[in-house]
Amino acid sequence: MSLADSHQVIQVRGARENNLANVSVDIPKRRLTVFTGVSGSGKSSLVFGTIAAESQRLINETYAAFIQSFLPSLGRPDVDGLHNLSAAIVVGQERMGSTSRSTVGTATDTYAMLRIIYSHLGTPHIGLSSMFSFNSPDGMCPHCEGMGEVSEIDVDQLVDRELSLKEGAITVPGHAVDSWQWQVIANSGFFSPDKKLKDFTEQEWADFLHKDQVKVKVGPNNLTYEGLVTKVKRTFLAKDRESMQPHIRAFVDRAVVFATCPECEGTRLTKAALSCKINGVNIAQCAAMQISDLAEFVRGFDDARVAPLLSSLRGHLDSLVEIGLGYLSLDRPVNTLSGGETQRVKMVRHLGSSLTDVTYVFDEPTTGLHPHDIQQMNDLLLRLRDKGNTVLVVEHKPEVIAIADHVVDLGPGAGSAGGRICYSGDVAGLRASDSLTGRHLEHRTPLRERVREPRGTLSIKGATLNNLKDVSVEVPMGVLTVVTGVAGAGKSSLIHGHLAGREGVVVADQSPIRGSRRSNPATYSGLLNSVRNAFAKANGVKPALFSANSAGACPNCNGIGLVYTDLTMMAGVASVCEECQGKRFIPEVLTYTLRGKNISEVLDMSIAEAAEFFTTGQAGAVLGRLVDVGLSYLRLGQPLNTLSGGERQRLKLAVSMAEKSSTYILDEPTTGLHMADVDKLLALLDQLVDDGNTVIVIEHSKAVMAHADWLIDVGPGGGHDGGQVVFEGTPAELVAKSDTLTARHLREYISA
Repeated sequence: MSLADSHQVIQVRGARENNLANVSVDIPKRRLTVFTGVSGSGKSSLVFGTIAAESQRLINETYAAFIQSFLPSLGRPDVDGLHNLSAAIVVGQERMGSTSRSTVGTATDTYAMLRIIYSHLGTPHIGLSSMFSFNSPDGMCPHCEGMGEVSEIDVDQLVDRELSLKEGAITVPGHAVDSWQWQVIANSGFFSPDKKLKDFTEQEWADFLHKDQVKVKVGPNNLTYEGLVTKVKRTFLAKDRESMQPHIRAFVDRAVVFATCPECEGTRLTKAALSCKINGVNIAQCAAMQISDLAEFVRGFDDARVAPLLSSLRGHLDSLVEIGLGYLSLDRPVNTLSGGETQRVKMVRHLGSSLTDVTYVFDEPTTGLHPHDIQQMNDLLLRLRDKGNTVLVVEHKPEVIAIADHVVDLGPGAGSAGGRICYSGDVAGLRASDSLTGRHLEHRTPLRERVREPRGTLSIKGATLNNLKDVSVEVPMGVLTVVTGVAGAGKSSLIHGHLAGREGVVVADQSPIRGSRRSNPATYSGLLNSVRNAFAKANGVKPALFSANSAGACPNCNGIGLVYTDLTMMAGVASVCEECQGKRFIPEVLTYTLRGKNISEVLDMSIAEAAEFFTTGQAGAVLGRLVDVGLSYLRLGQPLNTLSGGERQRLKLAVSMAEKSSTYILDEPTTGLHMADVDKLLALLDQLVDDGNTVIVIEHSKAVMAHADWLIDVGPGGGHDGGQVVFEGTPAELVAKSDTLTARHLREYISA
């Protein structure tokens, strides 16, 4: 064997990132390795924070300084040595694009292939492939600029016509009477600020709302004036909605009415592009088809000029169907996909790649997948491995652990109780080991011996949202109802679309929690108020001193603990604040203690440690709920933007449990939970029901299905093959009488 063949393992030596306790482990290359362990045990710190981070940092360092200035700044992980790394590609669940210009078609390159095929085979022939691109001036509809919709401003949401400017007629944020923006408008000379808007002449109304930018003299200053609607379009509508502050977003949602573009009828393309057809179908109709239908339609194309491209397009479309995304369409904007869907769309790009000997890193790739679809996901992971790649997967599902060549189990607990290697070896060895994961591999949640009796129902009548086919269903109250079905079946459309807005209904989902860099579990849960008051009372000072965004904040980092430096041509860096050493507060504040701990030390506690420190009162109650939802390992001061989707959901659940609600809707609450923690979650859901609440859970976990009082199975397939309730009843009835995909998998689960 030559020296070149001796690099068969990735060697990790002395890893200490986050809670890792000087971890050393060998990971086989060109194999599928699954990393297991409870939430917070250190899986992500090892896989993402150490191996993937160092690989990406080393690759970034090979670029010129100018290119590096556009790349994120990556510090070296806290590790003694990493050997035999290959280029790492992280296939995570983060959104791929924030605007609707990025679609499933553009993100997977399938739309680009389709454009080239239409430019060759379409009739009448209209030329280059860019003529079919809604992101190119050649192909975009001139009226909506390729967006497919146009925005109109509702003037009555900008102004109150009954008032004058001096009386506060303008209701746009930032235009209060006497504000700088207001003074430019009021003193422009185009109309009187004392005149009621309803009395404006036609010319004054036009100047007030629609005038283009002009210079006006206000006192001694030459300033730029523009009409109010013109300004709102320029300053608000050009921004991405997701990046707006909440009050601005609320205003835009009120003031802007989006309508389908009348020119292109929502297709985004020019009339010329729409006139070009293959077999009587234009490219926009192809993009609107369900991908499973499009795959079938494309099989009818046959032309030697584009044979290789056709083959590649068919492969891409078939992969999208195999991966369980056949219910999507190519024109679906990627910013509307769930985390699991986003990850699978990215996966298709890599399956078609000719790169090999790469390290692919996946974060719970089965999120959002029905047991039926997990088998297909497993096949794709194995296909990536068989191309000669190293595949690293962080995962809790036993079905994925079962196909691993190698398993690394971290633990034994979370946070400071974890960070060690409990087992490293093959699956058979894991089963025989005494680790928590090994013991739970064969664990089964039994069906309930006696289901709870409902006390009334929540009715859904004639539901037609998205793919729902006139669905009527009665959701029982006062019990645990689990809604099941393959991805795209219509579960979310049915529950979120028809129950979420009702009175007394609380939705705890996995969407990002909006807030600043200072937001953390302590601020979000309201715990910090109790903590501040306790510190203030113990020390005879005001509570504001103990707020990281108030009087006691370190002035150098504004209470964040980090200083963000923009190095212009080089990458910006986040460094620990030199003034407060990352403690976030001024030195005076840190001299005040509560039972021997200062505020910075309390915020650095894990929730489990804090629960032992604050055992009574409101603080004790809030911490108890955070422990109950399985977040005991999070630190009180941990920034919310570092939490996973599952952690965010459980945090929202803990907060909403304090409200007197009657109905809870949860969307895949087992995401990110170890098999041992699923039992704790089930106990918590039982507690909510036993306290008199109704709990509705959209879930793929067979353990949660088995534990339900009532099941509603949506299907039978995804997209237009779904949208119907195919079963409603108890889990025992489903197993005994039904033959849906869910029934087959649940039957197999309880009989194993």
